[in-house]
Amino acid sequence: MSAVVSPQQLQAVQAWFDENFRTRWEMGASVSIWQHGKELLHLARGHCDRARTREWDRDTLVPVWSATKGPAAVCCLLALEEAGVPLNCQVSEVWPEFVGGGKSDVTFLHLLSHTAGLCALDERVPIYNFEAVVEALERQPPLWEPGMRQGYHARTFGFLMDEIVRRLAETESLGEYFREVFGSPMALDFWIGLPSAQWERVSPIYPGKISIANSDQPFIKAFNTVGSLTQRTFTSPFGLNAVSDFNQSETWSRGYASMGGVGSAHGLGKFYAMLAQGGRWNDRQILPESIVRRLEQTLSQEDDSVLLAPVAFSAGMMQDPLDDNPESENHGGKLRQLYGPSLRAFGHPGAGGSLAFADPENGIAFAYVMNQMEVGALPGERVQGLVSALYS
Repeated sequence: MSAVVSPQQLQAVQAWFDENFRTRWEMGASVSIWQHGKELLHLARGHCDRARTREWDRDTLVPVWSATKGPAAVCCLLALEEAGVPLNCQVSEVWPEFVGGGKSDVTFLHLLSHTAGLCALDERVPIYNFEAVVEALERQPPLWEPGMRQGYHARTFGFLMDEIVRRLAETESLGEYFREVFGSPMALDFWIGLPSAQWERVSPIYPGKISIANSDQPFIKAFNTVGSLTQRTFTSPFGLNAVSDFNQSETWSRGYASMGGVGSAHGLGKFYAMLAQGGRWNDRQILPESIVRRLEQTLSQEDDSVLLAPVAFSAGMMQDPLDDNPESENHGGKLRQLYGPSLRAFGHPGAGGSLAFADPENGIAFAYVMNQMEVGALPGERVQGLVSALYS
């Protein structure tokens, strides 16, 4: 029996959300909470700009960075399912040119769990040239033996998912496939490739400020160290490295499946609400339940070679890592609770703090988006406090 979200829990979320604006540098933000397909809470507050000339409201859209990866992974899983291709199949069965660089044994499971060793490219190719990036991926040798190590494919992941969907679904792009299968039927306020008619609704985003505590984080140090795997990963392919690049309409419209999604908390929350109901929406099975079960099953958990923290992945989604130290009092429990207490919960964060997840065990979906970024690889206290309050 799933736990029912109480009015007191929603009040606690509201209180933390309000406090974010008073003491945690929030500028404009929204949070959307669902249970069993109904939106229980939708908060929207603040401003779209530092000068406070434009109010943030429930219809405000904002770039969500890597929170795009969740919907992108679901598109890839559905395209594979519809084509009858199992996840343990070699990628080259669908994409023959992929074998370059000795990748004949790389499977879809390796790509989806960030264990393929393709997080950084040896070739310097521009991110805006899709064909050049795909060809570089075809030639790229794995940086480690696939399946033997985990390293977050921060940028290449979207190109890998997109090319697979294009080949299987015979569509122009993953973003177009998402719109056709999920976006339009569910009336989602979320796009991977934003049409010009929606541009005026988008809030600009603002970079986070590095504090003394942040600079001690291994990730921040590696991110700023020339030649580190972390820095190579976040600059492969090159381009779009400034936050201001994501305030350009051209970036929104290109539909980068790793980090180019633009939407509202309501839109992301509704998508995850469908996942939290086993793929059902309005009495229709939009996504096979077997795919949702895949999203719940951990494929890999390691001290990630790129994020330099313990991270768990299911098939394209992140999960909270578990304490695997047999001598720990918390053995088998979660090391952190970005996705609440349920071991079945899954989702994906985005740079600066955005977060969306599904908790099928309790029928809960959660989404938070904002325009004032925080610094770090994983979401900070503003959203962690909202999740803690929801499950308090």
